[in-house]
Amino acid sequence: MDWKTALMDSGIWLAKAYAATIAIAIVTVWLLSRHTVWGRQFSALAADYFSPRRHWRPIATLAFILLLTLCAVRLDVLFSDWYNTMYTSLQQLDEAGFWMAMLLFAVLASVHVLRSLLDFYVQQAFTIRWREWLNEKLLSQWLDKQSYYRSQYLDTAVDNPDQRIQQDITVFTQMTLSLSMGVVNALVSTVAFTIILWNLSGPIAVFGAEIPRAMVFLVFLYVLVATVFAIKIGRPLILLNFLNERFNADYRYALVRLREYSESIAFYAGEKVEGALLRSRFAQVIGNAWAIVYRSLKFLGFNFSVTQAAVVFPLIIQAQRFFSKQISLGDLMQTSQAFGRLQDNLSFFRNAYDDFATYRATLNRLSGFTRAIEDAHALPEPELRSEGGRLALEGLTVKTPGGDLLLDKLQMEVEPGKPLLIRGPSGAGKTTLLRAIAGLWPYCDGTIVRPERDVLFLSQKPYLPLGTLRNALYYPQPSPHDAAATPHGSDTAAVDVLKQVQLGHLVGKLDEAADWARILSLGEQQRLAFGRLLLARPLAAFLDEATSAMDEGLEDAMYRLVRERLPGTILVSVGHRGTLLSHHAQQLTLKGNNTGAWEVAAAA
Repeated sequence: MDWKTALMDSGIWLAKAYAATIAIAIVTVWLLSRHTVWGRQFSALAADYFSPRRHWRPIATLAFILLLTLCAVRLDVLFSDWYNTMYTSLQQLDEAGFWMAMLLFAVLASVHVLRSLLDFYVQQAFTIRWREWLNEKLLSQWLDKQSYYRSQYLDTAVDNPDQRIQQDITVFTQMTLSLSMGVVNALVSTVAFTIILWNLSGPIAVFGAEIPRAMVFLVFLYVLVATVFAIKIGRPLILLNFLNERFNADYRYALVRLREYSESIAFYAGEKVEGALLRSRFAQVIGNAWAIVYRSLKFLGFNFSVTQAAVVFPLIIQAQRFFSKQISLGDLMQTSQAFGRLQDNLSFFRNAYDDFATYRATLNRLSGFTRAIEDAHALPEPELRSEGGRLALEGLTVKTPGGDLLLDKLQMEVEPGKPLLIRGPSGAGKTTLLRAIAGLWPYCDGTIVRPERDVLFLSQKPYLPLGTLRNALYYPQPSPHDAAATPHGSDTAAVDVLKQVQLGHLVGKLDEAADWARILSLGEQQRLAFGRLLLARPLAAFLDEATSAMDEGLEDAMYRLVRERLPGTILVSVGHRGTLLSHHAQQLTLKGNNTGAWEVAAAA
């Protein structure tokens, strides 16, 4: 190489390689997205992010990363020529040439370090932004139209959505970039080092026939045969990696449930049953881990053997030409280095097969997750209509997922000041009716007229979010913004409500962040939910066994409080206790037995 023109030659090389790589990449991505399953899966997940209509930055950043990758290839070529220059100067005892080679190395090494650091930063920034965007996209879809809830009604419910949002998105964004740039580096390097090896290799006689430039053909044949065997050995790793993520997620979920329901399990003394379940799931994790180890031993053992054999292969081939002085020591060392790089580049797909297997499994999980969201969105929805503060059910028919009839053409209206109590035998569909009114139950027909906003549903076990007690009290609305900056108890509305629902002893803990679902008893949680109702002042409220953990005195006090403070709120309750009748003007009785029969009457 003429080092005097190296800079200009490198610029021309980069321009040509960059243009060719972009053109080939565009065609390849288009073909893969049209004709392969995983290409369509990738396109569905990433096309919006890379759309110039959304923003120019992702495409520009990716183009810059591609340029840095090609710069790395060019530097490798220059280092290869440097090896030739340096070893030739040693063979010729050229001291001036040697020190010039050292100066060249300092320049190349400095450029290499700066390029590597810049490449690291740009790639990390790119994956973080992409991860942030994809997380927001999938999280929004998961929350939109309450897919997180409705997906449980799918024939095949999505498993471990927490893992898919938190872990798989990270793996997907990181591995997409690393594998794609790895492919580009391998293919471009293959072309560059094939040219170098072509110029350095000579003819070899095989069975009486002379093969020109034989070294090039040998390395391609060597890697091709090795890759075919590696793919056959490593193919089972795709399924094993998929199962590894699934089994670990299932085991983690079982551990979370043990913590979540610890009190119930402790009362039942169910440690043996829970222990058996946890051990069985952990056994699946370990069994699959051993399967991965045994398969990886075969795969890695084969790869290590192939790689080690490639170290001496070019030296053996070129030794005769070196000893006959047809080539210099620099040519011999450059041949070895070029052969090693070419072998590494051609072996990229073989060595990265387990990474591709992990990536494919991740892509399958994310695609399955997005498909489940789409299926949840496609589930039928009851017809909801808003007419101010009116609540009415017009010809509402509710069924079970299996098609059994729970309610047949229910026709009724609930007015403010005339609370409704829903009663009936267990399994008659009382809670399911509330789900239908909330728009959550897909197996129903008819029309539901209710306020579009300002509606509150209180379940038997209230949901208490993570954070302070004040946040739990105001949920699902945000607590006052100035509460955190003011002394305890300055939020007079919250303080008054806690006292009214007989939780005055918690006033001093309003801004204390804790796991309140574990600290408060179920009765206290239900009273806190009534405080939530008083603060929200909704147009309509639906209470599903919302006083089941209270004694009759507390229950009476809570209902009187609601009737006194919220006289204009439409109130619908589900309950079994006869004491609830005195707080409701009318009752809806569901007959059950899959007849769909119902009856509306004045409360006794």
